[in-house]
Amino acid sequence: MSVHRRLGTAAGAALLTLAVAGCSGLGRSAVGTITYETSNEVVVSVTSPSVKGCHRLAPAGATRIENRSLVDIIMYTTPRCRGGNGVYVASRSGDSIVPGALPWRSYSLVH
Repeated sequence: MSVHRRLGTAAGAALLTLAVAGCSGLGRSAVGTITYETSNEVVVSVTSPSVKGCHRLAPAGATRIENRSLVDIIMYTTPRCRGGNGVYVASRSGDSIVPGALPWRSYSLVH
């Protein structure tokens, strides 16, 4: 009986490990909505974006952002989330560019 119990425990542990490894491959997302307004005054909403990578905005760029997700974001004036000074926008808050400033072209999520 002891050998069967150990084999059962080992098999269960192996299956649990495989299940966890399989689930960790699932993409994590920011729960909530990120809404921005373009320089053409078009409002765009993105629901639960992936926390991985750089997210490009509409070609016109964004002049206002409302972060209604559970994750903080960083806004960039470049299309690839590089260079310049990123603007930190905390979860459940918003921001706007100052008049005459370049619009935001991309964002990344802080995770």
